[in-house]
Amino acid sequence: RGIPREPGTRWMEPGCRSCTCQGGRVLCDAVSCSIPCSHPLPAPAGGCCPTCTGCLHEGVARAEGDVFSPSNGNCTICVCLAGNVSCLSPECPPGSCPSPSPADCCSCTPEKCSFRGRTYAHGAQFSLDGDNCTTCVCQGGEVECSFTPCPVLDCPQHQWHLGPGQCCSTCRDPPAPTGCFLDDNGMEFPVGQIWSPGDPCELCICQADGSVSCQRTDCVETCPYPIRIPGQCCPDCSAGCTYMGRIFSNNETFPSALDPCLSCICLVR
Repeated sequence: RGIPREPGTRWMEPGCRSCTCQGGRVLCDAVSCSIPCSHPLPAPAGGCCPTCTGCLHEGVARAEGDVFSPSNGNCTICVCLAGNVSCLSPECPPGSCPSPSPADCCSCTPEKCSFRGRTYAHGAQFSLDGDNCTTCVCQGGEVECSFTPCPVLDCPQHQWHLGPGQCCSTCRDPPAPTGCFLDDNGMEFPVGQIWSPGDPCELCICQADGSVSCQRTDCVETCPYPIRIPGQCCPDCSAGCTYMGRIFSNNETFPSALDPCLSCICLVR
């Protein structure tokens, strides 16, 4: 091809042919590649032999040390090492298994539960002897039962009440009060009783719920010389007059304490 070659010289020709000059003649042979791996990568540009510095698996090039799953899945894990692809598949127990695999790697069927003469499928929930207060579940051949949690009651224990068919106790309504009990003097008044607690201008009544309601009396009747009667709230303007500490009846006349020449009369108006 117009290029002189020294005797014994070896070179590469297109098409991956290795040529040598021997005794004035050119001898060419196809390049023989030794491939020591199972999944070599195609020869790089300008090269003739595949390389084992990576892996070619299902038409996809994988780098050295790459971990991947094949396209068919089934939970198999593969790794590329020195051009070789090694795959590992999960070991599935024959027949039934304790519980289903989260990724459904195995085709095994979860074990059923036999409980008190009945058979339940995995994951089945049922009550215990018709008692709705207890819930049971079948988990891989084992039955787990739990009681229904009850709320915390805010009433004393003697007011707890468990009705028929109920799982949890409830607070029983306290008995209706029959009267009002006063702690200060130990007296008890029936519902509807009206009394004065010591102040004649204040009246109290015992309510139906056992509480005491009190209200003061407002005196609206006024006169210049009212008579104050002991034990009575408001002054009395119809019974007579009070003058200089003395009480005079209606129409009664009396001398003035300031001028003995003056005569006074009590007039109720």
